[in-house]
Amino acid sequence: MTDRPLQLGAQSALPPSPEEAVLDRVPNPHPDADYVARFTCPEFTSLCPVTGQPDFAHLVIDYVPDLHLVESKSLKLYLGSFRNHGAFHEDCTVAVGKRLVSLLEPRFLRIAGYWYPRGGIPIDVFWQTGKLPEGVWLPDTGVAPYRGRG
Repeated sequence: MTDRPLQLGAQSALPPSPEEAVLDRVPNPHPDADYVARFTCPEFTSLCPVTGQPDFAHLVIDYVPDLHLVESKSLKLYLGSFRNHGAFHEDCTVAVGKRLVSLLEPRFLRIAGYWYPRGGIPIDVFWQTGKLPEGVWLPDTGVAPYRGRG
């Protein structure tokens, strides 16, 4: 594992699968400070593992970094690699969170997956690890409760 971005500044194809996607990390320029970094992916897509139909979600990832930050281009490519990946909503959401934790070893990480309805039922999946450091402001995810989300 390197802290030098491998994809930043280079032409990069969308990885064929999440397992083959490379996530890059960079040094945190402020490891002495507790702060929240947020990534919002309002157009996350994957495939239903049973029907092959597309599933859509709005992901919100919040983390308090320790020594490393995730490099954003590699994160975009990783999230895009789910486009042809068949997995249930719960699996996709938690897998993204666990992969980031494995890479970054953050002080805290929370992922919220707001999945659009299939069969009339939206599925929202939330996962977190670590304890939010005292005094750190963690805003609401900003995604409205389901009322014909969109």
